[in-house]
Amino acid sequence: MSVITGTRGETVPTVPPGNPAVDTADVSALLERGRTLSTPVLRAAVDRLAPPMDTVAAYHFGWIDAQGNPTEGDSGKAVRPALALLSAEAAGVAPEVGIPGAVAVELVHNFSLLHDDLMDGDEQRRHRDTVWKVHGPAQAILVGDALFALANEILLELGTVEAGRATRRLTTASRKLIDGQAQDISYEHRERVTVEECLEMEGNKTGALLACAVSIGAVLGGADDRTADKLEEYGYHLGLAFQAVDDLLGIWGDPEATGKQTWSDLRQRKKSLPVVAALAAGGPASERLGELLAADAKSNDFDTFSEEEFATRAALIEEAGGREWTSQEARRQHTIAIEALDEVDMPAQVRAQLVALADFVVVRKR
Repeated sequence: MSVITGTRGETVPTVPPGNPAVDTADVSALLERGRTLSTPVLRAAVDRLAPPMDTVAAYHFGWIDAQGNPTEGDSGKAVRPALALLSAEAAGVAPEVGIPGAVAVELVHNFSLLHDDLMDGDEQRRHRDTVWKVHGPAQAILVGDALFALANEILLELGTVEAGRATRRLTTASRKLIDGQAQDISYEHRERVTVEECLEMEGNKTGALLACAVSIGAVLGGADDRTADKLEEYGYHLGLAFQAVDDLLGIWGDPEATGKQTWSDLRQRKKSLPVVAALAAGGPASERLGELLAADAKSNDFDTFSEEEFATRAALIEEAGGREWTSQEARRQHTIAIEALDEVDMPAQVRAQLVALADFVVVRKR
């Protein structure tokens, strides 16, 4: 079971016991397959970019260091490529059919990361300086835009009816992702956000693209819209589970594992699920938290807050029940995702692998 750091330095499970055991070897193999099959096509796509965008993108993906030297850096978990390949198999075709979809979704995902890091002021990703920190904000914006354009090129170059259907789903997911990011930023400046608003925002920001990832391979393989829609339902709720765990890590995650600062979401005034649930809970801890966050929104010296001040806010969130509620919500969304698979006629092994990936998302460390 993965752990995150408690408010007093203890370690506690990301999600309390009761989740299915994860076959980590099977999941690792699925992630590695997604990375291995998609990376050569992804590299070829990046090579199309004009200098210096090709180099900046290569740095972002972890293929080179800041000086341009090749590196074996961490390029991410590759959950989305793994899902796209499984999606193709769910439709009864070879996983390789899903490779263009895997690459397109990964390009859109990284477009969003480049822009998010700049908008959020994050200086670290995957234990390295972010692109805007190394190459400047202008390059982060341009390279993000270029990756978004490449994603659509990769699909449309296939020239098939299925590619057109896949592109439509990708562009819809991309628009929802951008909607979610806009909502996320606007919520930082509001004193109160409802749980429903937070779930809608996270469904857009995270769920939409994961939903696309787990349908796009099937669409490229000729699956009908009903099958694709049910796979998207799995992916959407998996995305909400994924984001709920991310929200826990955004407050209590170990910086050594997350590659971000302690209390990172609190430092950015994020209205994440633990915060929103705590504020909605009522009671003394909830009321005190609301008072502190309202004062924070008006503070001119928020950036100089001490570790103790952020720890106090994290403790109030936990005392009000925000941490436990978010853990339970991750499990609830996980259950809904798995139930959606029952509506899809697919090989038993593929279903088992999709379940294993969902289990990994809910109990993952980072």
